[in-house]
Amino acid sequence: MNALLDATLEHLRALVAFDTRNPPRVIGTDGIFDYLRAQLPGFQLTVTDYGDGAVSLHAVRGQPRLLFNVHVDTVPDSPAWSADPHVLRVSGDRAIGLGACDIKGAAAALLAVAQATEGPLALLFSSDEEANDARCIAGFVVGAPSYDAVIVAEPTRGEAVLAHRGIQSVLMRFAGHAGHASGEQRPADSALHQAMRWGTTALDFVAAQSHERFGGLTGLRFNIGRVEGGIKANVIAPAAEVRFGFRPLPTMDPDGLLACFRRLGEVRPAHFEETFRGASLPAGDTATAEARRLASRDLADELELPVGNAVDFWTEAALFSAAGYTAFVYGPGDIAQAHSADEWVALEQLQHYANNLYRIASRGNA
Repeated sequence: MNALLDATLEHLRALVAFDTRNPPRVIGTDGIFDYLRAQLPGFQLTVTDYGDGAVSLHAVRGQPRLLFNVHVDTVPDSPAWSADPHVLRVSGDRAIGLGACDIKGAAAALLAVAQATEGPLALLFSSDEEANDARCIAGFVVGAPSYDAVIVAEPTRGEAVLAHRGIQSVLMRFAGHAGHASGEQRPADSALHQAMRWGTTALDFVAAQSHERFGGLTGLRFNIGRVEGGIKANVIAPAAEVRFGFRPLPTMDPDGLLACFRRLGEVRPAHFEETFRGASLPAGDTATAEARRLASRDLADELELPVGNAVDFWTEAALFSAAGYTAFVYGPGDIAQAHSADEWVALEQLQHYANNLYRIASRGNA
């Protein structure tokens, strides 16, 4: 191992030790943020608390043109962990610990590079990415900080990801009329029957979008995640609740899709509420999205970073793109290890990521 990887693992050991599980959204301006501040002498530091565990640290040295963003919150651990998730273990070719892959490994590398270089550099650490309530980035872009582009760290196996799907979540309720199940029923009588008919129509609608494509991605991702309702087998269900989500391509109209899902089925839902929306990457209409993708590719080529395929998972790079920044996703680790028991990141990928950051920062490209 070289000195840069050694420093990265030292920081990663410290970062993993901080409990930043989200939920329960109890992250404050102390703890991990005290550690981050202490590692960045010579930087102008701005800590912002947006409430409910949403805290950001903006660190700037000199006049950089790029901003590197990384979140330091993690998902909760599970009983399936084989050891303490907050104690980093280095075993063979991997570093194991809660958040090591998603994405404290990148945060540790950014700290190591910041300490090993002297040129311009800008870092934004945030703590609410796992909360489905993105306050940090939304608040940060309001001030329109002057950067040419933003590079967001997420597990991309050391490749620059220029495009990914958006994400939308919906809560829907159907209303019926309770009664004995022995009689003839009309379509609107059972709330659960309404939900099932809607689900069948929704699956057919999604299948009809399979021809749509953008940047290597095809079709519309869709999932009915939860259905609740009814009383018992011989009682007509008076109420039913459905939670579903879909992930559109950058070229798909989120509002149009939402309206289509609402109109499906024989009976309109009694309640239909979008509970979360994240824009796709790049954000914008068909022409704008392609232009932004090409701008991101030009930047990745300039920085000599390998360009990977578009991905299905969502990242906060979309929020920067929607705010007008050129943005792409780049980080160590594989999404297959993220959110898993005994989560790990390959040492080779950590070293490669840190080396590339060092090269970019030391040459003044940052």
